[in-house]
Amino acid sequence: MTDTTPVLVGIAHVDQRISDVSEAREPIELMIEAVKAAADDAGSSQLLAADSIRVIRGIWPYQNPAAAVAEAIGATDAETGLTPYGGNFVQTALNLSALDIQSGRRDIIILTGAECGNTQAKAAKAGVDPQWQSLGGSPSLMIGEEKEMRHDAEKAVRLGAPIQVYPIFETALRHHEGLTVEAHLDKIANLWAGFSAVAAENPHAWIREAKTADEIKTPSATNRPVSFPYPKFLNSNNNVDQGAALIMCSADKARSLGIPEERWVYPWAGTDAHDHYFVSNRDNLYTSPAIRIAGGRCLELAGLDVNDIDKVDVYSCFPVAVQVAAREIGLDISKPLTVTGGLTWAGGPLNNYVMHSIARMAELMRANPGERGLITANGGYLTKHAFCVYSTEPPPAPFQHQDVQDEVDATFKREVEMSFDGTATIEGYSVMYGPEGPNKAFIACRTPDDTRAWAVNEDPDTLGAMTREEYVGREVSVKDHIARPA
Repeated sequence: MTDTTPVLVGIAHVDQRISDVSEAREPIELMIEAVKAAADDAGSSQLLAADSIRVIRGIWPYQNPAAAVAEAIGATDAETGLTPYGGNFVQTALNLSALDIQSGRRDIIILTGAECGNTQAKAAKAGVDPQWQSLGGSPSLMIGEEKEMRHDAEKAVRLGAPIQVYPIFETALRHHEGLTVEAHLDKIANLWAGFSAVAAENPHAWIREAKTADEIKTPSATNRPVSFPYPKFLNSNNNVDQGAALIMCSADKARSLGIPEERWVYPWAGTDAHDHYFVSNRDNLYTSPAIRIAGGRCLELAGLDVNDIDKVDVYSCFPVAVQVAAREIGLDISKPLTVTGGLTWAGGPLNNYVMHSIARMAELMRANPGERGLITANGGYLTKHAFCVYSTEPPPAPFQHQDVQDEVDATFKREVEMSFDGTATIEGYSVMYGPEGPNKAFIACRTPDDTRAWAVNEDPDTLGAMTREEYVGREVSVKDHIARPA
């Protein structure tokens, strides 16, 4: 360990639960509260004199929220940073921050973010504008860049919402594993029941009432069908008002501020990579080369095997994201794969969820000195990935980071048919629900030339059958983007 070894010293989670929009604070206020609480957690208000404040972009109108945070805490000379959209960017920003501290470029770095999805939902229902500030200006640091992640062939069938795409991965994985529709629903409902049990023990979770597998898989008044095979309880819960903050500094700075070492959590190693940006170009719909390569490399850089990890939080927007990550990294799906309860139960504040998972992991590391924790982060359509290993023990080597993108880019890239007509085989599908029941299926097809094509189906009888029977592997006749049983 050197004087510039990066350490996480302050953590905070805040939320607000309102009955009326008039009571609500806006996201920037939650960020400021979380930052002050993180300094209190470390026991040093001097941490507020940060030289960099980095905010995770959210669904709000702010242009430079870090400047507002800086002004509120008296760090007006701090660098102001902002990320693009993506659930990976909390861990990506922390990886970058650890490198900046270790190199001596920065002394104290604050990461924060917040979403008020619950307030937004209530405001929309009431037909009112929450009137949040715009917070103009430009940040001095942009972490990452916005990328187009929808292929023209996907746009042609209007495929794009995560609730449309992730079920396609889920059905593709179901077929690959050889499970029946019912056995598969049992599997993912039991997985999510385990996450719910963890949330019930997490004091920061939005929903702390443990749900059973039967409750999770069975449609009801509170668990409406959304996109088969996912009812509401198998989707991320974005209707939460939650904020979080992390404060990092060097070991030397932590000592000089008198922060007790039992509060320190060390990032050991981190990695970043993304799968092919377009789902259309991926080899198949049930694996992730980026998770396999970047997740494995993170453990390797930390000098660990997957069996050396004591706690893990796998990004959990949908069950398939957890299953794919577990398969690629080698995690045992029968063991706990979350420390929070996941985005359904702990809360899914969009891009900022991982800040909550890191804060909870740090909290548990402090309570169990010497354990090692792994955080995984995911953005897009199982697209962008970031990883980090944490412990209260100093790392065996200085913090290491690798971007393994070249290795991922070298993996197979499938060709795409823009307007395929003919007979093809279904690779995966999702069935979307409206108020009256199933109303549209999005279908990924493999053509006889082994390219990928996209189609839809709106026939009520076919849609109903697709929720009861396995359609992956069946042949369909495709014309003008409409798929019909061959």
